[in-house]
Amino acid sequence: MRAAMSVVPAEILAWRKRTGADRWDEMWEGVLHMPPAPNRDHQDLEWNLEFYLRMHWARPHQARVYHQINVAVPGGWPHNYRIPDLVLLKPERFSIDHNEYFEGAPDVVIEISSPGDESYDKLPFYAELGVPEVWIINRDSKMPELYQLQGDADERQSAAESG
Repeated sequence: MRAAMSVVPAEILAWRKRTGADRWDEMWEGVLHMPPAPNRDHQDLEWNLEFYLRMHWARPHQARVYHQINVAVPGGWPHNYRIPDLVLLKPERFSIDHNEYFEGAPDVVIEISSPGDESYDKLPFYAELGVPEVWIINRDSKMPELYQLQGDADERQSAAESG
């Protein structure tokens, strides 16, 4: 169910902060998006993928993998950011790390898509940011989709013959 509130009551914001539910909140050009917490299947897939990427991609390349980090356009923090499930960062992009948020494009953004979420709605933001690759992985089927930046938009890529 989607809903819109022109003004979010202070008690709702206070409750979200007190319970930790606000840790997944995103700001889309000044509009607060409050997704529900990811379920256990989503969290398990995210953790397993993060662990695998840390061991088999980040470690050999002296790169980094982060989960649920705020990613903002330059000058956009804290009014325009998204929180992907995972991001991959090569050493040449370490400078975008401002601890609380990244200002600029990581090398790869990974979204785990769950029914009714906004994973695909974030593609224009990631394209504007200049993210070279976006992976959207279906939580239930585990099927990945790869989007590469082509000009000013993300284009879905077909799987190679090798998969």
